[in-house]
Amino acid sequence: MPKPGRPVRGSTGGRPLMAALDLFGRRWTLRIVWELQDAPLGFRTLQQRCDDMSSSVLRQRLLELIDAGLVHQTPENRYALTELGRDAREALRPLSRWSDRWAEALDTEPR
Repeated sequence: MPKPGRPVRGSTGGRPLMAALDLFGRRWTLRIVWELQDAPLGFRTLQQRCDDMSSSVLRQRLLELIDAGLVHQTPENRYALTELGRDAREALRPLSRWSDRWAEALDTEPR
């Protein structure tokens, strides 16, 4: 599990940014954070919103996000972003806006 201060892919010193990139670079991680941005979701609902990803991968990613402090499980057995998770989502908003501009730019380029 990537954490600041520990060696991760691309950083033997475990720089916080490299740890975050390692965590968010794992398949489905960003999608899970995206799907949890509005409200807590149960496992099956989250799985469906993530294009019916395998339950074992979803379980693994949720455990990693819980361990990283970005997600927690509610008493109703739903998954929700923690304050750190909401902060991460806010930090990703500029990238989301940029990707919309990028898509528009590619659509207007002559082929």
